[in-house]
Amino acid sequence: MIKKTAVSGPLVIRSFAAARALEGQELGVSDWMLIDQDRIDRFAAATDDHQWIHVDTERAAKEMPNGSTIAHGYLLTALFPVLVDQVVRFEAVRAINYGLNKVRFKQMVPAGSRVRLRGTLKSARKRAGALQVIMESRLEIEGEIKPACVAETIALYFLSED
Repeated sequence: MIKKTAVSGPLVIRSFAAARALEGQELGVSDWMLIDQDRIDRFAAATDDHQWIHVDTERAAKEMPNGSTIAHGYLLTALFPVLVDQVVRFEAVRAINYGLNKVRFKQMVPAGSRVRLRGTLKSARKRAGALQVIMESRLEIEGEIKPACVAETIALYFLSED
C-alpha cells in the first residue's frame, strides 16, 4: 500500500495502467489548511450565503453548541480540488471536475479549525477518451476522530500518454 503525505509531495500518475494499479489504495494525505473566519466570510460573500451560523460571531458565541461560527458545507467541498492536488497529480493535458457522489457532512468545522484531505482511489476507468477517477475524499478535522465530510470526487483526466 502506498501512503504519501503532502510533505513528500503528491503522488504523480502518468498512465492509465498506473492508476488502475492503485485502485483501492490510500494515495496520501494533504497538508493542514486553516478554516478561519476570513475564509468563511469570503465564501459567504462569493455565494450570498450569509446564514448567521457562518458569519455572526457574536450570536454564534451565545447560541452555537461550540460557541463559534462554522464553515459552510459547500466551502469544504470547494476545497477538494486544491487539497487533492497535494495528494495526487495526474500528468494530464487537461482535467475536468466531473462531479461528486455520496457527499455527507458528518461534523461541523468551527472557525479556526484546520482540515486536511485523505484520499483513497476507488476506481480508475477509461471514459470518453479520458481517465475517469473516483476518489473517496475524507476531510479530517485536526484533533477529531470523526471527519467533517466524506465524498466521492469524480474527475476526468486527459492524459498526455493517450
